[in-house]
Amino acid sequence: MSKIKVGVIGLGSISEMHIQSYQKSNEAELAALCDINEERLHKQAKKLGVEHTYTDYHELLANPEIDAVSICTWNNTHAQIAIAALNSGKSVLSEKPLCKTIEEAKAVQQAVKVNPEQFLQVGYVRRFGTNTKVLKKFIDSGDLGEIYYSKASCIRVIGNPGGWFADKERSGGGPLIDLGVHVIDLCWYLMGKPKVKSVSGNTYQKLGNRSNVEFKSFYKAADYDAEKNDVEDFANAIIRFENGASIVVDVSFALHAKKEEINVSLHGDKGGAVIEPALEIFTEKNNIILNSTPQIDHLSFDFVHGFQKEIDHFIACVKGEESTIAPVEDGVEMMKILTGVYQSSLEQKEIHFDI
Repeated sequence: MSKIKVGVIGLGSISEMHIQSYQKSNEAELAALCDINEERLHKQAKKLGVEHTYTDYHELLANPEIDAVSICTWNNTHAQIAIAALNSGKSVLSEKPLCKTIEEAKAVQQAVKVNPEQFLQVGYVRRFGTNTKVLKKFIDSGDLGEIYYSKASCIRVIGNPGGWFADKERSGGGPLIDLGVHVIDLCWYLMGKPKVKSVSGNTYQKLGNRSNVEFKSFYKAADYDAEKNDVEDFANAIIRFENGASIVVDVSFALHAKKEEINVSLHGDKGGAVIEPALEIFTEKNNIILNSTPQIDHLSFDFVHGFQKEIDHFIACVKGEESTIAPVEDGVEMMKILTGVYQSSLEQKEIHFDI
């Protein structure tokens, strides 16, 4: 089979990871680019040697040569582009989150259902980390037993990217939907993806983007604006599942804390594990507690390696060689969790879901 021809829609910072990975793939060809910013579009096309360029994604989707697309646009456009792509005969890799609302998520799911020749993969890139794959082997073999509790924390002291990330209309929210989606999904995936039963959460807008801070650099979006910010800077939540398991999570763009850090752990009735900042597994043998460190290449998540594995998997799925490990159904369930936390904070009560 000839190489899969791919188009990338949206040329913001995250697109670089997709583009680099497609270029390194032996099975894919980066055939088209699309962005509403013409200057950026033509600059990238010239740099990458891509012939087909579009400012309207509908025109890209009308190109019969394109087999699949990566969606790397603002969150509020993910659903409409994904649905249009599926309806035009393209398979889709959509950056997380799948969309902004449960209603949008269900509409995308329906588009997948009525286009059985295509599929959608959600960009849960941490599922493809070596540390994740190794830990899943231990979990699947029963070494940790029943996973009943997970804890995830992704803290930035100062790290509001500004721009569209800080614009709720385009992003859907702040660190919860940007960072929380990754660590919550990581726990949920390794716990076996139990059905969510209820969520109780809080969001806070106390510090803003802290543009006054001096002598400390942080990532800024291309459209960074120090004045624009209407998203939360901190969120926490407890997520309960129908099997009795739970996840506790806290995430921040801005927080008076000692340092930036990410900590993710899982706990079962036979053992436990920390997966971030570095994989370590805890078990018992002969009435002795053992802490074990696997000898692997990547004890922590490596973004370049993880994205390459994600793209390779996506292309294999387009070719019909594999089935995606991050299907649209997972995106729908995650939107229930994320929007549930926001609703819980707004209404100051626990939100329950129909099982």
